[in-house]
Amino acid sequence: MRVVVPFAVESPKTRLSPVLAERERRSLARAMLADVLGAIVAAGHEPTVLATAPIDLEDDFDLALSDDVLAATTIAVDDRPLTEAVNARLPAEDADGDSVPEAVAVVMADLALTTPDALERLFAGDADVAIAPGRGGGTNALAVRHPDFRVDYHGASYLDHREIAADSGLAVEAVDSFRLATDIDEPNDLVEVLIHGTEHAPARLRSFGFELEEQDGRVTVARSDG
Repeated sequence: MRVVVPFAVESPKTRLSPVLAERERRSLARAMLADVLGAIVAAGHEPTVLATAPIDLEDDFDLALSDDVLAATTIAVDDRPLTEAVNARLPAEDADGDSVPEAVAVVMADLALTTPDALERLFAGDADVAIAPGRGGGTNALAVRHPDFRVDYHGASYLDHREIAADSGLAVEAVDSFRLATDIDEPNDLVEVLIHGTEHAPARLRSFGFELEEQDGRVTVARSDG
């Protein structure tokens, strides 16, 4: 199975701007990408980063990626909108009308909590389309095995993807996973990174001065002045 990881190189994670400067958002986005790539490689796959601009995993990352990740990962630059760029890499039919059999998984780069086990649940199914929905109706990851399926990431894409599959008569499996459902977009999401993250992303947040704090019986994050 080919695994594609879309990644916005410039000005990522703008909804985190209330708590992180642009430089910090860029750094955290790279740390989360590193964690996603590490989980994919540990699950036995070789990811392709579908980047909106050229990026070097060694020179452009202020963290140390493992040799295994560096060796297994390739970069493909595509500055088209997400839907168009992803659709160009999904299973298709060849010139003779025969299906190209290799399945393709698409895993978002901000799934900082993901683990090899969580990904294997997505990869191991046999449905035409397996979808890991995100909170709020998005699509955080999916595995596509049929050439008739195409993505549309606008709006409530999880519902749209189920409808697209149904219109083509394709079997759909929903992968219910806390780790795959938790994408990091809003300031409150940083709590989950500090609690459940395992490597680069939580370490990067702590380097920025973020720690867990309990307020009125709820856990949140606080940032030290230093």
